[in-house]
Amino acid sequence: MSLLSFTPRGIYCAAGDFYIDPWQPVKRALITHAHSDHARPGSESYLCHHFTKPLLQLRLGNPVCQPVEWGEPVWLNGVRISLHPAGHIIGSSQIRVEYQGEVWVASGDFKAGNDGISGAMEVLPCNVFITESTFGLPVYQWKPQQQIFYDVQNWIQTNREKGKNSVVIAYSLGKAQRLLPCLKEIAASVYVHGAIWNIHQALIQAGFQLPEVKRVMPDMGRDAFREAVIIAPPSADQSPWMRRFSPYGVGVCSGWMQIRGNIRRRNADAGFAMSDHADWNGLLEVIRGTGAEKVFVTHGFQSAFSRYLNEMGIASEEIKTAYGDEAELETEREQAANET
Repeated sequence: MSLLSFTPRGIYCAAGDFYIDPWQPVKRALITHAHSDHARPGSESYLCHHFTKPLLQLRLGNPVCQPVEWGEPVWLNGVRISLHPAGHIIGSSQIRVEYQGEVWVASGDFKAGNDGISGAMEVLPCNVFITESTFGLPVYQWKPQQQIFYDVQNWIQTNREKGKNSVVIAYSLGKAQRLLPCLKEIAASVYVHGAIWNIHQALIQAGFQLPEVKRVMPDMGRDAFREAVIIAPPSADQSPWMRRFSPYGVGVCSGWMQIRGNIRRRNADAGFAMSDHADWNGLLEVIRGTGAEKVFVTHGFQSAFSRYLNEMGIASEEIKTAYGDEAELETEREQAANET
């Protein structure tokens, strides 16, 4: 029997009797990160990184949750488990599972390199690697982060010269925090949507250091945002909530903006190919670095990416899961519902 298996409830370890990022309620869930497609409600207990705990409490209520540090060993029925940086968002972790000399690593979502806020992705040697493939096509190759930040700042400055505010569209958990150092360099005040504010406060209360932001309040008039920078989640784009910022330009931060036609389809003024997922080269770099004898490819372009790995001599298999960005977008729609 394999150390980890793919079941209708999620990725399961029979020897340790636990699941990794289950998509149905289970007795014991090990969580890679707090995005809603990987961290779902209803399980009896959760184990996660200590910065993921306040995010689970915010999003799932107040679940039974065991926080651990990166590299801290946890033993379940003789199975050694440890969490390691995945570089995806704050608190995101790969889960390393070792039993009787065999090592599997479940990546969750990850990003190669160091974005300055999420922790540098740690490449872990293993026998078997379970990888995402959100951007597993050669067309997806990111610019260096500093270049993206420079492009965002130039766009904001151009808006100012035109007398316009700048609304940056970014996921409330992930890019909204990652963008703050960039935006604070060019804006005295950064205003945020309530969904982003709630996450910001939860992280600060847990001891994570973040730049100051201001929440957009219903009674704020247009004068409060003159030449301002606002961060909003995708769910707020083109909603009545945005009207108070007029006149404004919209810039979307997403890996999907690598395809220029997506900027037009989003009806955005600008698009920045900035993602919290590994690009094509990052995926290959990490997989090769693990030295894994077998790779299981989950959500994204899993069919094409798995086929490419096999052609390159890396044994690979496509796996269907319930992971993907749509679940996170739905969470943000729910969080935005009470904003006016």
